[in-house]
Amino acid sequence: MAATFPKHPFLLPSQEVADILETHLDKGLSSAQVAQLSQKYPSNELQVAGAISWHTIFIRQLFNAMILVLFFAMAVSFGVKDYIEGTVLAVVIVLNVSIGFFQEYGAEKKMDALRALSSPSASVVRDGKMVVIPNAEVVPGDIIMLKMGDTIPADLRLFEAMNLACDEQSLTGEAAPVEKSTENNILVPGTDKVAESADEVGIGDRVNIAHSTTIVRKGRGRGIVIATGMATEVGKIAASTTKKERKAGRSMNWKKYGKRQPIIGATRRAYDFFGKFLGLTEGTPLQIKLSKLAYFLFFCALILAVVVFACNHFDVSNEVIIYAISTGIAIIPESLVAVLTITMVVATTVMRKANVVVRDLSALEALGGVTNICSDKTGTLTQGAMIVKKAWLPRSTVYTVRDSMDPNDPTVGTVTYAEGSQREESEKRDYDQERTTQAIKFDIPEEKGVRNKKAAEEPQAEVTPELRLFLLSAALCNLATVRYDENDQAWQTTGEPTEIALQVFAHRFALGKKKLASAGWNQVAEFPFDSSIKRMSVVYDAPADNDSGLDPQNSVVFAKGAVERVLDLCSHVGTGDAQEPISDELKEKVLAQMSALASHGQRVLAIAYRVWDGKFSAAPSSPEKGPAGGEDAVRASVEKDLVLLGLAGIYDPPRRETTPAIQECSSAGIKVHMLTGDHPETARAIAREVGIIPHDLSVLPAGVANSCVQKATDFDKLSDAEIDAMDELPLVIARCAPETKTRMIEALRRRNAFMAMTGDGVNDAPSLSRADVGIAMGSGSDVAKSAATIVLSDDKFNSIVAAIREGRRMFDNIQKFILHLLSSNVGEVILLIAGLGFRDQSGFSVFPISPIQILWINMITSSFPAFGLGREKASLDVMRRPPNDKRRGVFSKQILADMVVYGILMGVCTLMTFIIVIYGRFGGELGIDCNKNFSESCRPVFRARAAVFAELTWLILVSAWEFKSIRRSMFRLNERDSSKFPLFKDLYENRFLFWAVLIGGVSVFPVVYIPVLNQDVFKHTGISWEWGIVVAMTLFYVAGVEAWKFVKRSFQILEDHRAVDSMWYQGSEEGKRMSFSMTIRSFRSWGRTDSKGRTLTSGGDSAA
Repeated sequence: MAATFPKHPFLLPSQEVADILETHLDKGLSSAQVAQLSQKYPSNELQVAGAISWHTIFIRQLFNAMILVLFFAMAVSFGVKDYIEGTVLAVVIVLNVSIGFFQEYGAEKKMDALRALSSPSASVVRDGKMVVIPNAEVVPGDIIMLKMGDTIPADLRLFEAMNLACDEQSLTGEAAPVEKSTENNILVPGTDKVAESADEVGIGDRVNIAHSTTIVRKGRGRGIVIATGMATEVGKIAASTTKKERKAGRSMNWKKYGKRQPIIGATRRAYDFFGKFLGLTEGTPLQIKLSKLAYFLFFCALILAVVVFACNHFDVSNEVIIYAISTGIAIIPESLVAVLTITMVVATTVMRKANVVVRDLSALEALGGVTNICSDKTGTLTQGAMIVKKAWLPRSTVYTVRDSMDPNDPTVGTVTYAEGSQREESEKRDYDQERTTQAIKFDIPEEKGVRNKKAAEEPQAEVTPELRLFLLSAALCNLATVRYDENDQAWQTTGEPTEIALQVFAHRFALGKKKLASAGWNQVAEFPFDSSIKRMSVVYDAPADNDSGLDPQNSVVFAKGAVERVLDLCSHVGTGDAQEPISDELKEKVLAQMSALASHGQRVLAIAYRVWDGKFSAAPSSPEKGPAGGEDAVRASVEKDLVLLGLAGIYDPPRRETTPAIQECSSAGIKVHMLTGDHPETARAIAREVGIIPHDLSVLPAGVANSCVQKATDFDKLSDAEIDAMDELPLVIARCAPETKTRMIEALRRRNAFMAMTGDGVNDAPSLSRADVGIAMGSGSDVAKSAATIVLSDDKFNSIVAAIREGRRMFDNIQKFILHLLSSNVGEVILLIAGLGFRDQSGFSVFPISPIQILWINMITSSFPAFGLGREKASLDVMRRPPNDKRRGVFSKQILADMVVYGILMGVCTLMTFIIVIYGRFGGELGIDCNKNFSESCRPVFRARAAVFAELTWLILVSAWEFKSIRRSMFRLNERDSSKFPLFKDLYENRFLFWAVLIGGVSVFPVVYIPVLNQDVFKHTGISWEWGIVVAMTLFYVAGVEAWKFVKRSFQILEDHRAVDSMWYQGSEEGKRMSFSMTIRSFRSWGRTDSKGRTLTSGGDSAA
């Protein structure tokens, strides 16, 4: 919680803040004050969504839509004293609820380890002594001691800052650490006016405030706690992710909306409440579809019950009620919830091994329908670290670091050099020529093509006198450390990422700071980086035997900083024979070079030096920073007449696996957007690097090319109507605020997109909570992880693709076992409804299959093959298809048509078997009271039921094998398999399903022949010649299924088309340059067309 201030503390002097909080800057709070404040303020913890209580999970599972239907069926069964059926249904309910409860509860327990703040303790001054306490015990007014590496426990008003810089990336999205100061005369950004209100200065520009959960990258400092817990800036963002917003039209305010509004609002609120309770308005598409299915089937069961009663003239005796229950049970897939949950459990386990923690069991299913991914850049698409990519020396020598994806390891990769500026290099490319047929390449990886050819032409870099001075300045004007840890056998770094990058670059040439210090380089002064002048300088005494040709009688000044600021202090450019006096023309050349490097996504720093006349002895009076323009005379005398040694281009490298992952997303019909807080040019360059946008935007229509990269300020100025009128939403938005990301999510939703949002910082949390699928990074903030439904423990973008692939595999398998379960239900209903016409001598309908037989088939026979279908491997084209249709969900046109066709085929086969046995062999003898008891007059009915039971069991089991592929023949499931008869190999590939079918088929015999069990429980008896009919009908069913599949393939009906090419192919190196590419694979697809007559390109994608 925060104290009360007349103005925001960043506008007040630090002493006034201390006076308001009644604390002492040196002694801190007293023990008595701490005790009092601990009672006044809540603990310093973020009240974000933590672990859900076990009873909440249990209630949620208990009131699942399908469970409610099963409860009703169980109650009716017990009501008519059919205890066997009621008990079986009770077991089904317990099984479903238990599986769902333990899986979701286990997932929440798994997340407890991730729900922890980065820093569990804080160094505070109390009673004049420094003590270390848990973060939760920090109170407003505490004096916090900060040092490099600390995570700040609360919002602080700084009153001491010694070279202090904090990484606020998790809060603001800015990758570069923010230099901190202590003064309160902060200027309004872009003006010379001193800020007078908090609204004039954004969070990132309040440089005298250290924000909670941010990290100290360098320096030290002290600050007063001004806000704790949910009152901090992080807490406010966390609160926004959990704040419930009422839907439009639910207000009860009659004064504002009219007298009818209370009735309309109350009606809509009631609809929302009952819709949520019944699972009809909230949840993933699959959850809502299954809820609707459950209530639809329940309604059908009631209709069928009425039909049964009507056929018996509404003589509602127990006999008729039992038949009605049998019909209702036949249409409800009792095992669907259990099979669905177990399938999700298996998929979740697979994803956990792939470093993906699923917090919400239903989120994995939603991944299969993702159409757009909105991703943060830093730490997600990129490594979250910096590396020197280019170094330019005034002789127009460009040094390039190649093949290094580890920012901390100077031994990985090579450094080459070439004469000529970076600008000239970028201008040499001819995109028009690259789109000609002569430029079309086959499947040659780029690293084996153009890039490596160019690298091979450039010689390995060697240390020249000019480069040595450049490296000397970069290594010594640097506070970072780079060392090799023998115990961990890895390179360890400390400090600010930009300085680490420069230090690693110097280590590549064995000129690291530690080695130079051991060689005799002695630091005599330091002028720390000042955000107001954007530079840093140090003064060293050179050793007598230095290799740089520097006179040991003179000290040397080394400096680095923003190019414009350092260049203004330079009198010369270059060293040795190449040294030239500064001129306007030379300045333009340097600035043009800077722009060329920046356009490649690199942060550019200038490196300079100066030989001091004699030994330096005048140290700066104070290392502390003052307000802007407050340089002291000593620093001004040191930082002048500098010699520019060169420019360093530093960038945050993309993860090696990012581009292939984006390419796979593109082939799967998923568009990737980058929403970042970085500079537009940096964002544009990284987006090109990873393949989100093409290198040459001319391959896109003019309107799309102009809007594919936008600044957040430009995007925010647009109205919703203007955004909706855009041909394509921006692929890259730079300088993003949390509100911008949320607005992007809503714009996608208005286009009927189903989006996933990835992020790791606090600033990502609102978007994570509002997106259809929120994906947080395991190393991210506690707020982000709590707002997300999926957490990537390895932070890798390609893990998202693995999750989507698993989501699609699971979606396909859900379709398969839903088809398996519901087609058998359709067959059973057809059989029972037709059975109403079989009347015994007393006038009651004789059911062709008993209720216990139905429950046995639905729960035992169908369940295990359905589990097996849920374990099927992903199809070969799973990532070559468009995202799943969220409107239809699993119930596509093909599934619905198959369900009807196979259900009718199954019902006809079993009905014909019953008729053949009863009327073909026993002359239509239906006995008396054969639905309850066995007698000799009922033997024909009992034998017919046994035949129907055995046949229906085998039909359901064989259909599980048939449904391994919804379109391919069971006898050749893999079209690429060249063997003559691969049936047994294909069936045995899924061993669980293989043995489930075989064991299920064999289990028919004991159920048919075991005495007492067969006649008293299942209401059938042993058979002999009837097995011939069972086998014949089974073969007829297989032939019918194969015929229907053949018709679908031959006439291309009910076909799911492959993903259609967009205007260009994201993630593809060829797609970066041209909209068409030729590959070896494309030859196989020439001449093939989709249903719209478009020629299919490589991978099966259709090109307009």
